[in-house]
Amino acid sequence: MRFPLLSILLLTGCGGTAGPSSGPNIVLIVSDDHHWKDHGFMGHPVVRTPHLDRLATESLVYTRGYTPTSVCRPSLATIVSGLYPHQHGITGNDPPGGAIRDPEARAAMEGVFHRTATILEQLHQSGYMSHQSGKWWEGNPTDHGFTAGMTHGEVRRGGRHGDTGLTIGREGLQPITDFLSEAGRNPFLLYYAPFLPHTPHNPPDSLLQGYLGADRPLPEAKYYAMIEWFDLTVGTLLDHLEEAGHYDNTLVMYVVDNGWLPAGEGQGRFDSRAKMSPYDAGMRTPIMLRWPGVVRPGMDHESLASTIDIVPTLLAAAGSAASPDLPGLNLLDRDQLAGREMIFGALFAHTSVDLHDPAANLKYRYGVRKDGWKLILPFPPNRDVELMINGDRPYWMRLDHELYNVRTDPYEVDEQSLNHPELAAELAAALDAWWSVSP
Repeated sequence: MRFPLLSILLLTGCGGTAGPSSGPNIVLIVSDDHHWKDHGFMGHPVVRTPHLDRLATESLVYTRGYTPTSVCRPSLATIVSGLYPHQHGITGNDPPGGAIRDPEARAAMEGVFHRTATILEQLHQSGYMSHQSGKWWEGNPTDHGFTAGMTHGEVRRGGRHGDTGLTIGREGLQPITDFLSEAGRNPFLLYYAPFLPHTPHNPPDSLLQGYLGADRPLPEAKYYAMIEWFDLTVGTLLDHLEEAGHYDNTLVMYVVDNGWLPAGEGQGRFDSRAKMSPYDAGMRTPIMLRWPGVVRPGMDHESLASTIDIVPTLLAAAGSAASPDLPGLNLLDRDQLAGREMIFGALFAHTSVDLHDPAANLKYRYGVRKDGWKLILPFPPNRDVELMINGDRPYWMRLDHELYNVRTDPYEVDEQSLNHPELAAELAAALDAWWSVSP
């Protein structure tokens, strides 16, 4: 059964109509393994992101954005489907048994996602052309509604999470500029999800030199330089849009797929409280929207936003209809967003245990309330398989649940469940209610 994108109008002032869309062009920029704080516009004192900073000054920026999970494949599947991982079925990166290069195992996992409609399919029906570049796990992108793409998705040819698509940004933007020329006057959606600042952290030496210092570990310097490299590619992309005459009629949206914290020397690739963890270092992301004449620029430090909102937001902008089954909100509708009291997410095993039972892969659920209180709940039945499903990074929370206020304690160091047991119970009940109705 596919989850259709059906027919209600979103509250945007843009009604759904048949025929070609009169909506804006759309550019979706997705950073890869990037901590929410590691941007100039988010106040980082070291890393340089002048092009993203400029974009932020022209955008509505939700600084309290989240992703429903902190692993890239299910996160990206949510971005294009508007569904939680346990709804679209992609909960981890790899099929059971770690069969990373097994064509049949990977085809079976891709087959799970084929039951889910994507925003690309609906926009194509509205006259949009679309192009995929960068990270993409679900086989050939044209099978999911893209009209063009870089990824071929064949395991025997090196396909896993982007293959030839992963060269975008690192080796220039020629496929994107070619697509912009081919699009002509047609509305388009450009999906730019480069393999940046993701490992391998091999930045140009000219960038790395700007971050080297006796008081900064080399892995951290390389990571910062990769972020600046990513920012340079964003600047080049925005320049191309402007040169092609698209800049003023384009909705640019920026998010991060999941967070990252570099580990110290000799401690592995990344910190255990970031990627593949339920903490904000893995789950949080700024979300920005730039649409001249429609979206008023500004920094929103109050509203809760999520990447689950991307599909309904972009469909609304395109004047298209969205299914009532979609759990996200339209980020262009500030009144609607003001009524949101809590957001939710879940973290699953990196390597799936069962492709057809999300609960078999579940490790943690989390909920964040508008006032900053955040509860993390482990999934006790899977404690015994923790080392198997995440054997390269064995980790389990030290308590049966953890409670933080991420507004006053953004790095989640002051656990508060003993001080607020009734609040923890209230948030746990909200998490259980969300989980019971959302599949």
